[in-house]
Amino acid sequence: MRYLSTRGEAPECGFADTLLSGLAPDGGLYMPQAWPGVEIGARAYNDTAFRVLKAFAGDDFSDDALKADISAAYASFDDARIAPLVEIKPGLFFLELFHGPTLAFKDIAMQLLGRLFARALAARGGRATVLAATSGDTGSAAIAALGGLANIDVFVMHPLGRVTEVQRRQMTTAPHANVHNIALEGSFDDAQALVKALFADAAFAGKVGLTAVNSINFARIAAQSVYYFTATAALGKPATFVVPTGNFGDVFAGEAAMRMGLSMERLVVATNANDIMARALNDGVYAAGPVQQTLSPSMDIQVASNFERALFEASGRDVAYLRDAMRGKRIVLPASIRVDLAGRYSACAVDDARTLETIARVHAGTGRLIDPHTAVGVAAAEQVRAQGPVVVLSTAHPAKFPDAVRRATGQIPALPPRLSGLFDAAEKFDVLGPDLGLVRSYIAARVPAT
Repeated sequence: MRYLSTRGEAPECGFADTLLSGLAPDGGLYMPQAWPGVEIGARAYNDTAFRVLKAFAGDDFSDDALKADISAAYASFDDARIAPLVEIKPGLFFLELFHGPTLAFKDIAMQLLGRLFARALAARGGRATVLAATSGDTGSAAIAALGGLANIDVFVMHPLGRVTEVQRRQMTTAPHANVHNIALEGSFDDAQALVKALFADAAFAGKVGLTAVNSINFARIAAQSVYYFTATAALGKPATFVVPTGNFGDVFAGEAAMRMGLSMERLVVATNANDIMARALNDGVYAAGPVQQTLSPSMDIQVASNFERALFEASGRDVAYLRDAMRGKRIVLPASIRVDLAGRYSACAVDDARTLETIARVHAGTGRLIDPHTAVGVAAAEQVRAQGPVVVLSTAHPAKFPDAVRRATGQIPALPPRLSGLFDAAEKFDVLGPDLGLVRSYIAARVPAT
């Protein structure tokens, strides 16, 4: 399997190179040269993950290595099904993706990616500097996967004051010497822009061995596509998947599954007040605005990086179009692309008032507490007209967002045992302004000289 850039100006490479580099050197995102066909029946999660990852990894990892890393990645999950499907009411299901070490869906990809990353790096005998921008959950998942590993330094940037205390402490209380937390004075979009700018500085990126584990890394997309297969197999029929969406990676993983042959009725993009994707899909204009702070902070994003992958496919892999389109902050989608996207995606936005009302209503009707991101998904699902089952991706444990849950229900969700002591541990982070030179110097000062 070979991989190419959405912008067409980077050399093709293999899976391991794609994994270790994250972002293509021309600023584009890696995509498979051709989508593999994968037929998955009712299989255990680990077996499904092996079949999907093997299709993308080819010979870059042996079968034994892939199976070992998949087994290790999910051994600590608190549900043996990894991503259990739970029926809430007739025809409506939650796909629970929060049973990993940091209680968010990012663990499903990151626990595997971290092991594959370490294996590939060890085979090459080098060092890597992992840089992650996070809106709340990617950072802690990256730290849980990569903290303490040899020959890897992890730099995580979260927007100062724009994540919950639980999310922040999951990052800043990490004891590992190779973990460096930056609280950035700005938004997630500012942090993401800095990541891309640092990759664009080829001399610096090469010197420190820069790589990314955000969903811009295609290995994340591949790993996240697995639970679309397992959920569909459990249902025994095609479904509509409703996906709380910020950076568009989790929902594009659904498109990836479709392109591998999975039958699916539709993907529904559920956004909060940061509704760039709802506006793009419904009105045909992709235009970033100021980031609004909401009760669902992991979706407080106005630049959905992975939408570039969807545009790449919807345009017929027109790299010249992508290069031109991605130069600006406003894209008017051609009619042909809108039609193509509409064949797979619907979208709607949900404000904070509706989010709180949904949390309260779900709790009153089912006794279940849900986090605000899942609530955005439920509210969106209620607007969907579907022929078959509707599956809402439940992306985080409610204990990560206690203030929002308490406002809606009067209940404070208990922290699971794996997070006991979180509020007693000392925090360690540095506050930086959103300045490229400042962040570059901060990283350079902490990466061992080679």
